[in-house]
Order: sequence, then structure tokens, then C-alpha cells
Amino acid sequence: MATTNLSAYDKEKLPDAGTYRFGIVVSDWNPEVTYNMHKGAIETLLNLGAKESHIDSVFVPGSVELVYGATKLCKKNSYDAVIVIGCVIRGETAHFDYVCKTVTDGVTYLNTHTDTPVVFCVLTDDNIQQSIDRSGGKLGNKGIEAGVVAVRMAELKNKF
Repeated sequence: MATTNLSAYDKEKLPDAGTYRFGIVVSDWNPEVTYNMHKGAIETLLNLGAKESHIDSVFVPGSVELVYGATKLCKKNSYDAVIVIGCVIRGETAHFDYVCKTVTDGVTYLNTHTDTPVVFCVLTDDNIQQSIDRSGGKLGNKGIEAGVVAVRMAELKNKF
């Protein structure tokens, strides 16, 4: 379990995102969680200097489809970083394990086979309360953390 606030960051220690473009792929599954993380990511990107016109969001039905959406954005070669936002909650079957592995492997593949960094913002929790706690609840908002990571990765990409 996370023990720190996912929303804490020091703006002064982060790069200015003003020149970067960001793509965000959001799963519609568990929208009370994913939409909160999406909002947190966008607010963070804007707070760090990104222009609203430089942030594109696309929505997909579920977490497995995040990889397809991210692949399409990466192939455009117009983003400095892409964020995938999803929420998978453990159930009574092995479905949880297959979905988590598929998404993780897909994001790993994109990070090693494209020139666009893909930020993993997919909650993999045991219950809905854990997801709520990490999407704007008592542990902060993982979307804010993803926004910070996207800016840092965009800067890294542009150094090379």
C-alpha cells in the first residue's frame, strides 16, 4: 500500500512544460476513478506550464484498450509523452491478472520500441476503496503523479 501522498510535488524543481505536447489515454471502466486521475493529470500539466491546446485526451472502453490508444498516439510522433490512465480491481477470477499483465507488457513494449515515453497510471487494487483513496482520496491522486512523470520524461526525451 502506498504510504505517501501521491499529489505532493515541488513545482520549482520540475521543468517547464510549456513547449511539450502530451497525449492521455483514459479507460472508461471505473470512471469514478479514472476520470478523477485524468483531471489530476491535466491540472498538473497545466500547473507545470503546458498549454491546454498541447494536451490531447482519448477515451477507450477498458484498460486492455489503453495499449491500442497509446500505440496510435505514439505512432503520430507528435507527443513528448503519453499517459495511460486505468483502474483494474481484483475480482474472484484470474481476469485481474491477465488484464494487469497485458497492460503492463503493452506499456513496456511501447517504452522500448517507440520514441515516445509512455507513463503507466493504472491502478491495480484489491477493492474500490483503495482506488478511490489513490484517485483523489486520502492518499492523493495518482493522476497528479503521472502528470509530473510525463513532464520529466518529456524533458528526458528532448535531451537526446
